[in-house]
Amino acid sequence: MAGLKSSTIGRKYAMALSAMFLLIFLVVHLSVNMLSVFSQDAFNSASYFMGYNPAIQFLMQPVLMFGVLFHFIMGFVLEAKNNKARPVKYAVNDGNANSTWMSRNMIISGLVILAFLGLHLYDFWFHEMTYKYVPGEGDPNDLTRFWGELHHKFADLWRVVFYVVAFVLLGLHLAHGFQSSFQSIGARHPKYTPVIKAVGNWYSILIPAGFIFIAVFHYITQ
Repeated sequence: MAGLKSSTIGRKYAMALSAMFLLIFLVVHLSVNMLSVFSQDAFNSASYFMGYNPAIQFLMQPVLMFGVLFHFIMGFVLEAKNNKARPVKYAVNDGNANSTWMSRNMIISGLVILAFLGLHLYDFWFHEMTYKYVPGEGDPNDLTRFWGELHHKFADLWRVVFYVVAFVLLGLHLAHGFQSSFQSIGARHPKYTPVIKAVGNWYSILIPAGFIFIAVFHYITQ
């Protein structure tokens, strides 16, 4: 029993660390993409650097992909174990009295976010890999192409709507996950917990709102 408990704690700790890594990535990703709203040249330069810097491409990018996969897989594993261990389901035991809707449905929001990531990778990462490594697709060293590619992707309303829905769910996911990740690593203190909760609330609003603003901006400026 002790070994099982220790294993579960270890998984939650690893899940929390992967979440914190992804929280940092979202800030960086939003910062780069926000440049597209203010300056085409700045966005093109930043995108070129991110796309061709060897340290980012061959070190950080694989680490990021591993972090994303690890976080989602571990989330599904922990949810399955929690459901198996729970003797009374929320439908019987009033879940609303004990937890928020979001905390009980992290898997649902996670699945939608995962679907969004699939579209996002198709829109940008797979396109970039094709452009860079398939002969005849274009000049991979063209510094000016990135803004136009991003702008063009948001010409379709359905894609913008899907992005908005995904980021709203991401915000709800973050609202619970931010504080939960700190709790999982033992960061609980009457003095600091309210601060962590407040920062998490603002983070879960501002980060998704920033991405939504970018998508809507490019759609209305077509």
